[in-house]
Amino acid sequence: MSRQPFWLIAFCLVLFLLGSPRGTPAAPEHLFKIASLAPEGSVWVNSFKEFAAEVTEKTGGSVEFRIYPGGVMGDDRAMYRKMRVGQLHGGGFTMTGIADIVPDFRIMAIPFLFRSYEEVDQVSRDLQPLFTSRFADKGLHLVAMTEVGFIYTFSNKPRATIDDLKLAKAWSPANDPLSAGFLESLGISPISLTIPDVLSSLQTGLIDTAFNSLYGSIVLQWFTSAPYVTDQPYGYAYGAFILDGKAFDRLSEAQRTAVAAAAANHFPDLISKTRQSNDESRQVLMERGVTFVPTAAETVATLEKHRDLTVEKLVGQAFSEEIYQAAASSLDHLRGTPVGHAQP
Repeated sequence: MSRQPFWLIAFCLVLFLLGSPRGTPAAPEHLFKIASLAPEGSVWVNSFKEFAAEVTEKTGGSVEFRIYPGGVMGDDRAMYRKMRVGQLHGGGFTMTGIADIVPDFRIMAIPFLFRSYEEVDQVSRDLQPLFTSRFADKGLHLVAMTEVGFIYTFSNKPRATIDDLKLAKAWSPANDPLSAGFLESLGISPISLTIPDVLSSLQTGLIDTAFNSLYGSIVLQWFTSAPYVTDQPYGYAYGAFILDGKAFDRLSEAQRTAVAAAAANHFPDLISKTRQSNDESRQVLMERGVTFVPTAAETVATLEKHRDLTVEKLVGQAFSEEIYQAAASSLDHLRGTPVGHAQP
């Protein structure tokens, strides 16, 4: 068989290169498909995109994230199911959505537990190792905690007293024993709905009272059907950015380090941006005709007693005694006064 002249081989190679598509990036070694209920343009989605861009840059394009925002992949439970079958590799989950899988993660959502963001931050730091371990037990990697912020009661009429609240058709997040148990302790039968169903239910009158942060109520447009805000935080809402543990473990050590570094760069800043957005949202809501209704201290004290009764019933069921005692201990240390300890 005759050998082809060198010049002919070189010529063919040049033709091949000239005919190849230019500027086509190589496929990433690892592509993570991520979903979230947070809408496009929100601080949560914007910060995630910044995080993802940094990971891609630091890994030389070998790790990329594709985000599906706005609930296009369904609610939290649907997102988790899609993770289990490999359609998704992670997501930004609300606490109520992922606590079905990791019950101890709901501990910080006890109504009327926190009095300030200083307390939130302290307890979050102290519980982080336990949270990470609980997620790992379920085959999940906790990348970062996220925040919705202090949540308020939004209604179609003023709900400043417990008697007012008893007259409400109040929403309770689906599969959230804390919120449902607390409302039931007040003599209220809450209506359980997923987050994507709340706005339409407010519009049709199925419910007339819901709970959200100030910024969240604007992003999700709940305030348009519930223009009265009880000006006392009902509780604290948060979430988690998690990845499938097996998918994360397939990353090299350098790639995992890049993910952790980008998370440290962007998610604490996201919490700061979320708090700023909540602060700014108060004025925006007032300009749009929302009325803030004050609450008497005596009412708050009664609500805190009902909180303690709810915890007594649910500790050891909705969350473990261990996580409850860890949270109580953290608050005790910060306040210098004991939090009511439940007995299972």
